[in-house]
Amino acid sequence: MSVLGSILTAMVTPFDADLRVDEEAAVALMHHLLAHGSDGLVICGTTGEASTLTDEEHLRMIELAVGEMGGQGTIVAGVGSNDTRHAIHLTERATELGADALLSVNPYYNRPSRRGIVRHYEEVAKATDKPILLYNIPQRTGSDMPNDLLAELAQIDGIAGVKQANPANLAKIDALMIYAGNDDMLVDVLELGEPGGILVASHFFGEEMRRMVDEPERRREIDASLHDVYRDMSVVPLAVATKAALGLLGLDVGGPRLPYVPPDERELEVLRAVLERHGLLSEASVRA
Repeated sequence: MSVLGSILTAMVTPFDADLRVDEEAAVALMHHLLAHGSDGLVICGTTGEASTLTDEEHLRMIELAVGEMGGQGTIVAGVGSNDTRHAIHLTERATELGADALLSVNPYYNRPSRRGIVRHYEEVAKATDKPILLYNIPQRTGSDMPNDLLAELAQIDGIAGVKQANPANLAKIDALMIYAGNDDMLVDVLELGEPGGILVASHFFGEEMRRMVDEPERRREIDASLHDVYRDMSVVPLAVATKAALGLLGLDVGGPRLPYVPPDERELEVLRAVLERHGLLSEASVRA
């Protein structure tokens, strides 16, 4: 297992009824996740609705996580931006706040050239002495970072790994750790001998995903048992699905901020059904 851990949960950012960051709920969720299979947390990633957080909220969440969980689990801070100056600022501040590592997506929407991506990461890497995980998710950024580009970026001091969310690119890359960027890629990443994944279903199935690391002989069987989870959680955007499902389980993390909207009744029923099939709603009623 890498120093960052194998099961890293891309944590939602809890909001209160007025859609302000709910720090008390955030701390409770952090403790819950680390007690149920997670080695660490990714704070202010996509599932954390980072795109709707102010810089003040964003950095406060990182500060809170480091202060509350430092030493108990790895804290990986999302610091990506399509503005290199902004990415540098977030990287510098997250480093000062004590994050263990940084997650940095390639610039989205403006879709720079290959040379532009390399220059972007060269400048970001100068802003920290912490390990950087690249994030390749072409379905969101609009541009893929192929493996030869990832290998080139791995030569930049400080770039240590990649959160790979393009299954077509999944392969070992010299000098770069690979983390699954989609939950359904975890089993294949582990089979490659790579550390693990940055995951969302680990909000609920962290212990099962942990067993995929610890029990390689049962890895495929455990993965197969979660296929319906991977499928049904995508009925709405994952941040929305995760918050709604946590609410069904009695872990109040509030709703999403616009442009996300809460699930409708049909969508909520899909989420309720998958939790029921896996016995989680009955466990929640026992705890209540």
